[in-house]
Amino acid sequence: MKIACVGGGPAGLYFAISMKLRDPGHDVTVFERNRVGDTFGWGVVFSDQTMERLSENDPVSARTMIDELAHWDDIDVHVDDGARKVKTSSTGHGFIGIGRKRLLDILQRRAAELGVRIEYQVEVEPDSAFLAGYDLVIAADGLNSKLRRRYEASFETDIDVKRNKFVWLGTHQRFDAFTFAFVNTEHGWIWAHAYQFDKDTATFIVECSPEVYKKFGFGEMSQEETCRLCEKIFADYLGGHELMTNAAHIRGSAWINFPRIICRKWSHENIVLLGDAAHTAHFSIGSGTKLALEDAIKLAEVVNRPGIQSGGQTGGLADALSEYQEERQLEVVKLQNAARNSTEWFEHLDRYLKMDPMQFAYTLLTRSQRVSHENLRLRDPAWLAELEKTLAEAAFGRPVEEPIPPMFTPFRLREMSIRNRVVMSPMAMYSAVDGLPDDFHLVHYGARALGGAGLIITEMTCVSPEGRITPGCTGIWNDEQAVAWRRITDFVHRTPEARICLQIGHSGSKGSTRVAWEGIDKPLESGNWPVVAPSAIPYSPDNQVPIALDRAAMDVVRETFVAAAHRAEAAGFDMIELHCAHGYLLSGFISPTQNRRTDDYGGSLDNRLRYPLEIFRAMRAVWPAHKPMSVRISAHDWVGEEGVTPEEAVLIARAFKEAGVDLVDVSSGQVTKAEKPVYGRMFQTPFSDQIRNEVDIPTIAVGNIFEIDHVNSIIAAGRADLCALARPHQMDANWTIHAAAAQQLKEAPVPNQYKSGYFQLALNLSRAAQMAAAK
Repeated sequence: MKIACVGGGPAGLYFAISMKLRDPGHDVTVFERNRVGDTFGWGVVFSDQTMERLSENDPVSARTMIDELAHWDDIDVHVDDGARKVKTSSTGHGFIGIGRKRLLDILQRRAAELGVRIEYQVEVEPDSAFLAGYDLVIAADGLNSKLRRRYEASFETDIDVKRNKFVWLGTHQRFDAFTFAFVNTEHGWIWAHAYQFDKDTATFIVECSPEVYKKFGFGEMSQEETCRLCEKIFADYLGGHELMTNAAHIRGSAWINFPRIICRKWSHENIVLLGDAAHTAHFSIGSGTKLALEDAIKLAEVVNRPGIQSGGQTGGLADALSEYQEERQLEVVKLQNAARNSTEWFEHLDRYLKMDPMQFAYTLLTRSQRVSHENLRLRDPAWLAELEKTLAEAAFGRPVEEPIPPMFTPFRLREMSIRNRVVMSPMAMYSAVDGLPDDFHLVHYGARALGGAGLIITEMTCVSPEGRITPGCTGIWNDEQAVAWRRITDFVHRTPEARICLQIGHSGSKGSTRVAWEGIDKPLESGNWPVVAPSAIPYSPDNQVPIALDRAAMDVVRETFVAAAHRAEAAGFDMIELHCAHGYLLSGFISPTQNRRTDDYGGSLDNRLRYPLEIFRAMRAVWPAHKPMSVRISAHDWVGEEGVTPEEAVLIARAFKEAGVDLVDVSSGQVTKAEKPVYGRMFQTPFSDQIRNEVDIPTIAVGNIFEIDHVNSIIAAGRADLCALARPHQMDANWTIHAAAAQQLKEAPVPNQYKSGYFQLALNLSRAAQMAAAK
């Protein structure tokens, strides 16, 4: 096969090597625009796992790299807020690094040994005639790929230029750990990512927000001036050494914004994208070169499978290129998602800098969600134990003798104490008759209280018969229902420190539908009742066109919510939650997808919030002052700017905080059938994080949280104060007790009647863990 590799960076060179290793008969030429020896980066970071993969593919070049790699296990986090300087160190992280120039030299030599031709100072144009003579053209020409830009429509390229500014510098200062240095200056926060890559030299990346960049005037500075100013800012970490640039070929400032690149298709005719040309991963997770090399290995593997023929896109080559993307895409998406999380953490750094230094370091270490709580325990158990003690002492308000998992620290809202951070999420059971909770609900909620959950939130309980979603919804519109609920709350309160919250809502345009197992959101086959909404817009083409509420009707609905709050107190609830999410009535007012009003209750966000806030204030006024009240919101309608966005959700949460809410239950979606949510582990937690740390209000995180590790990681990182689990509680009423036993908690939320069983479970799990570790 005759192959042209456009770009002589690690991706192009390693693909050429990988092809020659599999079949020396391949005719491979690498075209590089720069001169031999030119490189404009500093160090490259790998993991031990990456080196294992490289060793399997080409032991010769891998051995040369391994002999020269810089190794370090520690991460040092320095924070200088202007008043004090704090350093936090953790170990066990296992990084390795090598100079980019040395890496290229190793790969160039290895490629030449294998018979690869390398032509330097050749600028390949996308329409160059000589490319037509190749069976396969590898676009390994980086994030500014000319080949990708030429066929951008075919590659379906999406480029998102990230917010922060950064510059790659180098220094002869030695760093014994991967070092983060955050410095608060007269213009705001600026920080450095520094790591050693050979015995004499380290990479030193300086990053800041665009506002700080502008205030310093970095855009008008020469590279020399940038180096001298950054030396002053980071003098405490440079030991008198200078900062250096190797981007002298760039006139003026070398500061850039990071472009996140996604290509939905990686090949076009006989051209295939490799490395940064196809996808980028932010430098803060150090995986760009890793992705490029692993791309090269996979592409060489599939192109050399039996049945692949030469001759452009004929025969099996087209299939091979499809297989390459199919087999690499999941890993790339996972890394790009991790990189997105990391990028956003640095873009919103001010959310976290107010935290305790150890918790700040924890959020930094876990920012990508690739490193979890238990992963940190494996890396540095002593450091994590110290963090757990610090968080526990803050929660208990007193010293503790031993570390306590974050999920088992208490939390307080007004005069209500919660024994742990685990919440049973509201789940519609559709099992009531005429709104009355019965024995099913007693067992359902009572079992979860016995099972250890700190707070139980009921299914959405409706304020009127016409405010129900289905005929099976529970209600709180009459005294008989309040008495039935009282039976349940009394049972819950027999379990020491168990708390129960009534979620109160009105179905709006999503009402008069069948129970879920008969067809979710589908209208009743008979017996429908009229539904109401802010505007006469049906939830879907199959649902009723609702009656748009006028002011008189809004007054009536408001009073049903007030009456529900009165009855919730009579029923013995510890807390109430106002449901303003998921497209129900009050969510419909907030979301522009449902609210098309032209009066004082439509249009601007302030107007769209007016009625939900009116109802909240009316309920808060009659709900006892010592008891907390929460609100559930949809923080993202998942329809772009046409609906509520995470940024608007911050304003929504702030408005409810000003109205007196104690806690924001942060969900998303289910507001419009046009939504396109992006699911994944803990997928709504970033919305909770943003609201909690920008509005400074307690939050509940909810959404695909199902592991012990998820809960501990979220609470320890300050991304939420409570974690709500739905389906895990459906399948395991004792989920929290099982979590306590798995973590060998001595003071577990276990009723006296069940303690002997708990101790046996904890012992069995401990023995199983020891046996697994011994294997």
